[in-house]
Amino acid sequence: MAETTPAATTALPRSPLSHAADRLAAATRASRGAIRLAELPFLTQLTVRLDAKGAAAEAVGLSLDLQLPLQPNTVVRSGELTVLWLGPDEWLLVGRPGCEQELEGRVRQAAGEEPVSVVDVSAQRTTLLVSGPRAHDLLAHGCSLDLHPRAFGPGRCAQTTLGRTQVVLVARDEPRAGFWVLVRSTFAGYLADWLLDAATEYV
Repeated sequence: MAETTPAATTALPRSPLSHAADRLAAATRASRGAIRLAELPFLTQLTVRLDAKGAAAEAVGLSLDLQLPLQPNTVVRSGELTVLWLGPDEWLLVGRPGCEQELEGRVRQAAGEEPVSVVDVSAQRTTLLVSGPRAHDLLAHGCSLDLHPRAFGPGRCAQTTLGRTQVVLVARDEPRAGFWVLVRSTFAGYLADWLLDAATEYV
């Protein structure tokens, strides 16, 4: 008689900051609207490298329904897709969870025979949302950038450090939308602790 074994169960993925969700929510409530802290887990993140002056750049932009940003440290958004300038020939595509293969296929198909590199780095980083009227002040505790809206307003991004941690900082497309802080998963817990500690001033 053949032996049967129960079908293997697939564990649900855990975000790098799932253990900190309650503390982030508690700090948000305690601040009475001054700040909001939350993780945006599992966002699709693809690094794309190609010649910004080549035919592929325009074709890829058309396939994504936007123009790849060419000005340093700027952001372009179309629908659920956000594209960050990271270098003269490098961009980070950030989209809704689960669309990695779709986005990669669109980029590669649009590029055709032109040289292009597309790397799925979704598991490399997680994203923290920092918003609210005191978001600038909170981040300024550990970031050397001038975060005033005149200097780092909507549509800007930068590779910088926050609390001695390397991050990609994004000013969202509306002043009240706050910031995305993209941080490597291995440093996410440390950065969340740093933010919670810095936020005690506002709770």
